[in-house]
Amino acid sequence: MRLSGWICPAVAGACIVVCSVPASADPLADPFVGAPGLGDPYYPMDGNGGYDVGHYDVSIDYDPPSRWLAGSTRIEATAGQTLRTFNLDFAGPQVQMASVNDLPAAFVRNGEHELTVVPLLPLLPGLPFTVTVDYAGPAMDSEGAGWTIAPSGGAFVAGEPHSATTWYPLNDTPQDKATFALHATVPVEWEVMSNGMRTDDVLHGDKRIVSWAMTEPVAGYLTTVAIDRFSYLEQHRADGTPLLSAFAPNAEGNRETEQRLPEILDFAETLYGPYPFEVAGGIYVDADLEFSLETQTRPIYAPWTDLQTVVHEIAHQWWGDWVSVRHWSDICLNECFASYTADYLWPERMEGKNVDDEYRRTIQKYRDDPKFWNIPLENPGVGQIFTSVYYRGPLFLHALRKQIGDEVFFVAVRDFLAAHAYGNTSMPELRAFIQSRAQTDLTGFFDAWLNRTAPPPEEYLFPESLRS
Repeated sequence: MRLSGWICPAVAGACIVVCSVPASADPLADPFVGAPGLGDPYYPMDGNGGYDVGHYDVSIDYDPPSRWLAGSTRIEATAGQTLRTFNLDFAGPQVQMASVNDLPAAFVRNGEHELTVVPLLPLLPGLPFTVTVDYAGPAMDSEGAGWTIAPSGGAFVAGEPHSATTWYPLNDTPQDKATFALHATVPVEWEVMSNGMRTDDVLHGDKRIVSWAMTEPVAGYLTTVAIDRFSYLEQHRADGTPLLSAFAPNAEGNRETEQRLPEILDFAETLYGPYPFEVAGGIYVDADLEFSLETQTRPIYAPWTDLQTVVHEIAHQWWGDWVSVRHWSDICLNECFASYTADYLWPERMEGKNVDDEYRRTIQKYRDDPKFWNIPLENPGVGQIFTSVYYRGPLFLHALRKQIGDEVFFVAVRDFLAAHAYGNTSMPELRAFIQSRAQTDLTGFFDAWLNRTAPPPEEYLFPESLRS
């Protein structure tokens, strides 16, 4: 995610009656109930225990004039324990029916985003099962926190750390990534964009039916759908990777920047290894968004998007999408690296800028400003995840690079990504991995940069190669 107005200091089936969940549904009291949350330190009710999702198949029918959204989501999962009841995360339209293994299931909505499902027959550990949820109703405009109404009358989905719950039920945690397919029906004059490969686009009377498939695992908040009167830009990388980008009616001004996507992907690949997905592109909306977001393979871009923003979101395809955070307290993994790529590495390698000098000037400017240091990079705290990682994260990574040397730094970060491909990791794991490659003890360095709320000591602020 990149925020608007951000100026980097360094470089500018059958229906069933709803039932109540038994009082014994407390997972601590009942071993046959899946936990309603996974205990993320910032969002403890995100995600659900007792099962692992393998695939989502989402079908929606959306009418832009009336904003009526009807959906049917089929989830393929595997039980990790005996389950007589389990939860999904869903905050979208009214649920009309639920089924488990194609048998009617009882359900109830509770809490902020919980959909509790009670299958007719208990689920057994280690066995696959399916859940289907049908729902319909007015689509609520979340204004950049999920389903969002565009000025054109269309709609798109964007938001971090939450967005998917506004339009389909899921296990909403980065820890349970799954493949994803979308089938969207809209009036014939509208177009549909989403993640992955477009597998079908057919007209049926006055309707258009478009299908998309994401064959690599994806976290829920990185899925999207966008409905508008798009124009398109089709490109290919030198290796043949297809690139499809879309522009809402008032976003055509971004086309020139997006034409540089092959170059940006090639650049990121030299840093972090082969591009991890089979397609790429971008979706340029014309809503008044305060951020752009790294939705997998096809970021959502706000109208203020510039080249630096595109480089940032493309870096996220490695840092955040291919390799995802274990908990939201690990957000520096995503944003520190994406910001460093866009704010330091691109200017240095593609524009010839002396980023060492930029680093020194930034430190000189903010060294005595307590507000600049008052939010730690590792575990920044509830409500503060999108703060210091943008402006201090690049400084930390540049200092780390200078501390251990380019050869060690770039090989280590590339190997770290490959070691966690399509999975999850954490800041403590990054620290341990980098330490295993370094020739000196980095304990004090990491503590000063990541955990403290004051400027690092001189020796860590200015490693030897940064001393003028």
